[in-house]
Amino acid sequence: MSYFDLRLPLGWLFVILGLLIVCAGFGAQVTSEGMSLGWNVDFLWGAVMVGFGLICLWFARRYAKKRESSDLANAGSDRS
Repeated sequence: MSYFDLRLPLGWLFVILGLLIVCAGFGAQVTSEGMSLGWNVDFLWGAVMVGFGLICLWFARRYAKKRESSDLANAGSDRS
């Protein structure tokens, strides 16, 4: 049976949007609205989004490998 893992598209979504926000943070001026108390908010939140996206992708890959190995084990036991 095939399952759809929502972590995969969500992970890619967060990685891509996070990279776009990080790029916007690199272009922010010190006096622009993207700075708050000397912190580059766009860069920081973009990095958080990229990190979350990578964690989602890692969990999706880990689950796919675990499911694949259990499917192979179940297929071997069905033959006997």
